[in-house]
Amino acid sequence: MTATTTTPTPAPATPAVDTWTLTWHGVRTVAALELRQRVRSSRWKAALVVWAVVVGAITLLAGGVLALFSADTARPDDGGALLFAVVAALVLGLGLLVTPTLTSTAVNGDRAAGTLATLQVTLLSPAEIATGKLLAAWASACAFLVVSLPFFLVALAMGGVPVTTLPRVVVLTALLLAAVCGMGLGWSTLAARPAGSTVLTFVTVAALTVFTPIFFGLTYPFLSTTQEVQVYGVSDDYWAQQDEGIGSSTAEPTCELSVQERAVARTEWTWWLLAINPFGVVADGAVPPAALEGSANPVQTLRDLRLGTPEVQDECWVEEDTSHAVPPGAHGGPVWPFGLAVNLLLGAAGFVTAVRRLRIPQRTLARGTRVA
Repeated sequence: MTATTTTPTPAPATPAVDTWTLTWHGVRTVAALELRQRVRSSRWKAALVVWAVVVGAITLLAGGVLALFSADTARPDDGGALLFAVVAALVLGLGLLVTPTLTSTAVNGDRAAGTLATLQVTLLSPAEIATGKLLAAWASACAFLVVSLPFFLVALAMGGVPVTTLPRVVVLTALLLAAVCGMGLGWSTLAARPAGSTVLTFVTVAALTVFTPIFFGLTYPFLSTTQEVQVYGVSDDYWAQQDEGIGSSTAEPTCELSVQERAVARTEWTWWLLAINPFGVVADGAVPPAALEGSANPVQTLRDLRLGTPEVQDECWVEEDTSHAVPPGAHGGPVWPFGLAVNLLLGAAGFVTAVRRLRIPQRTLARGTRVA
């Protein structure tokens, strides 16, 4: 009798997972896990309620005050435009305060809890883990934005703001929040402790929102020089004659072109400091072109900083039409694409850093860091 041997069937090979392998199933799995943890958390629900109460209270109080003042003015629509600006700035400011907490502990927090290694030993790629965490944090941040939509509608109801302004504000705010989520995700992989990554994320947001206008103001006097420029305005001789009583007091002043020495600031070197500010991005991108009429508009002033000193400074307050003396097309174009691109690049850099730091084996973990 001859014994027969059975050759065991080899197990199917496990497919190789590359660092940047990205599938919808993997991303959805990680995002669903993250969102379930947030939905079950009572602190996140409480944060939504507090957000709605704070934004709603400020909107209603500001709306009531502006409605009283607008009733006595010739342009009652100004109250609606001002209220919309207040709500947009409030929502963006609070969003920049809340969003860093959503991703700044996404990786090192899981590593400290011993749950990150469970995801890393599965078939999930580092890109899928990072993308899932990023999408979950962005969805949580957008939830706060959705809660604020009724208060935007209250401002629109007061008039003075085109309806098309609302989607522009919402889209720009959502993209900026996504950029902050990417920055926080990157810091959560670089810092060993959740507290450290949270502080670093807040410092990054503060650098974009608070430090940029401070640096612009501090560099302004150092970049200013005294030089001769062309000025179109009322001549000094007219005012000298008026002071000496030579000319008639009823004579109409006329504007003329003259060369004068003025302090000129080289703002074309530092305009980008204000352009990358998230508040500047939303303000510049939300204002329709029709609302930029007049040199006193702050958004147009921000755009003109990119051009530096104009060829002819228009200081004529007598004539309404100065196009014959002041070259046309002296206003700068939109700056929000540049500012938004810089913010998104910073967020993308944080995301790429997170993916690279989630690769295994990881040989650069800090001493004493818990792995599983």
